[in-house]
Amino acid sequence: MSSSFDRFQKRRLISSYFSVVLSVFLVLFLLGILGLFIINSKKLADDFKEKIAMTVFFKNEANDSILKTFGTKLKTAPYARSTDFVTKEAAAKQHTDIIGEDFMTFLGENPLQNSFDIHLKADYVEKDSIAKIEKQLRTNPMISDIVYDKQLVNLVNDNIKKVSLWILIISGFLAFIAVLLINSSLRLSIYSNRFIIKTMQMVGATKSFIRKPFVMRSIKLGMLGATLAIIALIGVLLYVENSFPDLGILENKPLIGGVLLSVLGIGILITWLSTHFATQKFLNLRTDDLY
Repeated sequence: MSSSFDRFQKRRLISSYFSVVLSVFLVLFLLGILGLFIINSKKLADDFKEKIAMTVFFKNEANDSILKTFGTKLKTAPYARSTDFVTKEAAAKQHTDIIGEDFMTFLGENPLQNSFDIHLKADYVEKDSIAKIEKQLRTNPMISDIVYDKQLVNLVNDNIKKVSLWILIISGFLAFIAVLLINSSLRLSIYSNRFIIKTMQMVGATKSFIRKPFVMRSIKLGMLGATLAIIALIGVLLYVENSFPDLGILENKPLIGGVLLSVLGIGILITWLSTHFATQKFLNLRTDDLY
């Protein structure tokens, strides 16, 4: 009879441990995915911004020396990520390929101009920053016009701000749910040992002595759940990197490492705090309240 009861208690204990590890794993995995999404969403947004080109057209009077000097200055400009010089002949060929016929055959001349396509760094793809750059470039008397999609710039920045706000809200909500889930699992685990806690207290054990083994056990379970979550996150990263290499999801290794270490730290912190307060509650209960 005693052996059967012991087996039942052992199964119940293992089930309790499993539920804690599973809760920690699922919650931290979701938080880790969200963290990786946040750091990569900024990269994706920056990549999209840097694909928006500012085209600077030069007058026909601008000779090769002027164009070469302008190109050299752009290479050292703090706002320029990359530049492409497009001759009017190359521009004419591009237009011919697009429309499917040579428009110069009936015009008799090439009306296009030499130009530079400037791809700005992401930090400069802002309404005010681009306006300052445009104003600075227009001081060059050889520049005839500067063209870029102003509406697209404003739309991109507005949408990025909205998405960032929602990501912040969702992150806070998930973090709150994470604490609740892990705390509930640990409280149930401590609840099953409430009589042991009270018995130890009645024979003179101090609160810190009673609390220590429960806290250490919970921290170990938290570390186990966090380690499983980290392994799963690394698996997801490798899968995405192999499936979509153009995203370059593994390029920012320091931030990825920070997210993975944060997952481990959060797993330890939440389990420690939850167990501390759960055991404290049962330590402060009267014996009659345990039933």
